[in-house]
Amino acid sequence: MHSISIRNFRSGDEAPLRAVFHASVHGLACRNYTPEQLAAWAPLEHDSATWAERMRANQPFIAHVDGGTAVAGFADLQPGGYIDMFFVAPAHAGQGVARALMAHLHTQAAQRGTTQLHADVSLTAEPFFTASGFEVQERQQVQRAGVVLHNARMVKRL
Repeated sequence: MHSISIRNFRSGDEAPLRAVFHASVHGLACRNYTPEQLAAWAPLEHDSATWAERMRANQPFIAHVDGGTAVAGFADLQPGGYIDMFFVAPAHAGQGVARALMAHLHTQAAQRGTTQLHADVSLTAEPFFTASGFEVQERQQVQRAGVVLHNARMVKRL
């Protein structure tokens, strides 16, 4: 069993978070999406300033495994209960990182008085969100760089 610690976002996390996002999309979501879809969703070339701004705005929670410094995963919880990003590094998939992050989001939601969580969930993450008590509200088709991606709007009442 791995020990997983979760901390708040801090300056300097932006690039490691981008690396986890890219690796997660290309290393895990590849089971459900085409190479063209993956490239549109998480292109190798990106605007690092825009990404850094989004991370500072989202204030994600960062997971580490066994006292390590590498980012094992990250997730955020926006006002109103929206989970904008929820990603685990492929090297840490299946080690309880996602469960620990989800539990942390539930604790945060309770502290904030949030009554429901909702997220736009990839086909790859849908089984995990379902197991965490979320239900599909609607199937969606979103466009990224002119490419259509399928996902689901999922909701959990707390």
